Amino acid sequence: MANTFKLKTDTDVTTSSGMSSVYTVPGSTTAVVIGCTLANTGAAAITADVKITTNASVGENGDDVYIVKGAPIATGGALEVMSGNKIVLQTADILKVKSSAATSLDVAISVMEIT
Repeated sequence: MANTFKLKTDTDVTTSSGMSSVYTVPGSTTAVVIGCTLANTGAAAITADVKITTNASVGENGDDVYIVKGAPIATGGALEVMSGNKIVLQTADILKVKSSAATSLDVAISVMEIT
């Protein structure tokens, strides 16, 4: 088994097309999310959502869940969503982000992929 640390980013997250997919777990891989930081790059306060969309449709991980929903981020501020927690994702699970205002949110996610 190989462990590889990776950084996944998305800039100017928009709201027009729903949630933005920031990270999708590759095939034959398990991923551990070890950090998720959201930064408000806009001119006003915003709210942000982070959601996990699972590849499974039934079973113990068959539900899509929010990590945070409607979290306020002040102008020029940032939010560390994980705060020391870790989340395990399976193959084809997706981590998605949404901002309450267009082109106002940057996202940085740290993951460890296990292959």
